[in-house]
Amino acid sequence: MSRAHWDSVYATEHLDKLGWYEPVPSTLGLVTAYSTPEDSLIDVGGGTSPLTLELARLGYRDLTVLDISERALGASRTALREHVEVSWIRADVTHYRPDRRWQLWHDRAVYHFLIGQDEREAYRSVAASAVEPGGILIVATFAPEGPDKCAGLEVCRYDVAALAGEFAPDFDLIEGRRLIPIAETGDQRPYVGAALRRIG
Repeated sequence: MSRAHWDSVYATEHLDKLGWYEPVPSTLGLVTAYSTPEDSLIDVGGGTSPLTLELARLGYRDLTVLDISERALGASRTALREHVEVSWIRADVTHYRPDRRWQLWHDRAVYHFLIGQDEREAYRSVAASAVEPGGILIVATFAPEGPDKCAGLEVCRYDVAALAGEFAPDFDLIEGRRLIPIAETGDQRPYVGAALRRIG
């Protein structure tokens, strides 16, 4: 993935006009179903997502946002600084070396940009090292009938079984579902989401 590409995307588009923007995160129900406010959480590719603010309002306090784009992180820091303290990490997740573990890893719309096998293997290795044993990985991607490109880049599309298979044998599928947009505005494209438990 290219930092320059994503900085350019965030520089040229108004945040609520980005194709993947959701005013209310469609993965929020999965996150709250498999975590509590006492749990630690990392939002991978969190960019300008409102998920962190929503979780802060629910009482979550150990929150980390990782994104490849400094512009995206800067916008989020500005939006959130009056509401909650967040740990910010500017990194390409496929090259990230975590120095801690989290109880929940959340990713909506990063994994499907990883079209190379080496990239996907690197991501899975990072996730396996970053999630506590027994912890939860929530990942959402375009569904099979979703677009084949986003933000000018090719993507991979998955159904729930294929998405879960990507993370075996380190993670077991707990639940998979079609993600239904909560708001009438924002991204209305078809996604699937999976909640998986870290084995070991």
